[in-house]
Amino acid sequence: MRISKIDNPTSGRFVLPQQRELYLQMKEDEKLVPMPALEQDELESFQYLIRDAAREDYAITVTWWQSVKGELGTTRSMWGVVKRIDQTARRIKLVNDEDVQWVKMDCITSVRS
Repeated sequence: MRISKIDNPTSGRFVLPQQRELYLQMKEDEKLVPMPALEQDELESFQYLIRDAAREDYAITVTWWQSVKGELGTTRSMWGVVKRIDQTARRIKLVNDEDVQWVKMDCITSVRS
């Protein structure tokens, strides 16, 4: 399959660095998605799993949506143990061997035990 210069403008010989950077940024923006809408029962099940994991001290995998440009963002995922639930700021502290992450509870899209 042959890639044309229209599909990949950086394949030409005379591309300014600014043009290349703009093209790459545009390609990254195409990967952004809006925050998924969740049902109330899904949110309640997430809350239950999070509280249970914190109380029983076992690892879970949390997936959340993170804003990049306004209403568009990307999803991230991390496994770990819930070390703290901050009800005031509505976030959880997820810890594993390699990372510590504060995750906003309103942005969580999936929880698996």
